[in-house]
Amino acid sequence: MPECQNCGSFVSRDYVRVFAPENVENARVCPHCEDMIREGAAVRDARSRRVSSL
Repeated sequence: MPECQNCGSFVSRDYVRVFAPENVENARVCPHCEDMIREGAAVRDARSRRVSSL
């Protein structure tokens, strides 16, 4: 099962297909990682607080 490399939460295979680089089986960050964002090939701390739509 794919999981977030940052927090270990479950992510769907579709999420990995869309948001992870090719040939990577797990997402670098997921929607549950509110303090982290993807930037190019890296992951960094968010500069501002993200607002969840849930």
